[in-house]
Amino acid sequence: MSAKILLVEDDPTLGYVIKDGLAHKGHDVILCKDGEQGILTFQQHPFDLCIFDVMMPKKDGFTLAKEIRTKNKHVPILFVTAKSMLEDKMEGFQVGGDDYITKPFSMEELALRIEVFLRRTNGQVHVDEVFTIGKYSFDSKNFMLHHPAGEKVLTQKEAEVMKLLCHNRERVLKREEILKSVWGDDDYFMGRSLDVFISKLRKYLKDDSSVEIVNYHGVGFKLEVK
Repeated sequence: MSAKILLVEDDPTLGYVIKDGLAHKGHDVILCKDGEQGILTFQQHPFDLCIFDVMMPKKDGFTLAKEIRTKNKHVPILFVTAKSMLEDKMEGFQVGGDDYITKPFSMEELALRIEVFLRRTNGQVHVDEVFTIGKYSFDSKNFMLHHPAGEKVLTQKEAEVMKLLCHNRERVLKREEILKSVWGDDDYFMGRSLDVFISKLRKYLKDDSSVEIVNYHGVGFKLEVK
């Protein structure tokens, strides 16, 4: 499964290693050396996935991701960084990132992460379903949350968490179930980072007081409509 990928990495050696490794997997990769070059390139070409280093000159990866999200809510964004602190991961998710991989990493690990995104983007996981949530209507295929007051386009990971909550409205959805289903792993992705996604979904649902994502402490979450 091939993809057109925007890679923004200021370390030329690492950048070429990643580009070459992904090219061997069949992907078409455009490499940019900083965030400013990255945003210009994104505006000129359609991409299936973005890979951004966090610490870069001129424009860091988080700033770049925020700008990308004003233009495109759907394209998956994967952060590559030497930082491993939870606060950095949470900031990455707050600005619209979908996943995080910490240096050093193997090309095989990176390729597997990319494969998960592409399978879902190409419709092998998404099903054309529309859910009614109080006054909201959630179009899971197009990541759209409709409300009489307006519409909100979710990121891919936000939409996957929302869809999982919609499918399991009759029970408490355990944290580990969400992590394994959406990210494929419940070890590297710490619980507080999942809370970032839940907080964002609660914000999107705030215009209907009858809708609530309830936190069952130490267990998981449940989408409830009063």
